[in-house]
Amino acid sequence: MKPASNPITPQGLAALKARYDHLLGTERPEIVEIVSWAAGNGDRSENGDYLYGRKRMREIDRELGWLARRMKAARVVDPAEQPDKSRAWFGATITIADEDDAERTLTLVGDDEQDASAGKVGWSAPIARALRGAAIGDLRMVRLPGGEKEWEVIAISYPDTAAIPSI
Repeated sequence: MKPASNPITPQGLAALKARYDHLLGTERPEIVEIVSWAAGNGDRSENGDYLYGRKRMREIDRELGWLARRMKAARVVDPAEQPDKSRAWFGATITIADEDDAERTLTLVGDDEQDASAGKVGWSAPIARALRGAAIGDLRMVRLPGGEKEWEVIAISYPDTAAIPSI
């Protein structure tokens, strides 16, 4: 089965790689050392360091596998290189307003880099799906758990190529 495409910004991919490298190069070797030391202390059935260490090693290995799969499926999309910057596509920062003129600014990013507190919305989130392809002045209906809500697109912007750090 072919993994699904995973659109991600260059910064998002760099963050995934940094997490992978940290786990593989720092955390896992530390846990292996603790487990080896604890295993040499005799009875493993009541050895808290050994039991916790083995559990933590399984968690790290599981996360490493998940990160490896996500990076393999990643398709890097540079928002600064979007051909049609008049519409909301991947990487766009969009300002929207609801019926009460309450404004909200969000950035459409990959699902692995979403962070609601920072205004980063995952590409497959309901609001992101509703805003895809929208132009300034468009009205979009978003189906939320509390019911439908209508948003008007007020502004669309993309980052400058020079502002993006290279990986």
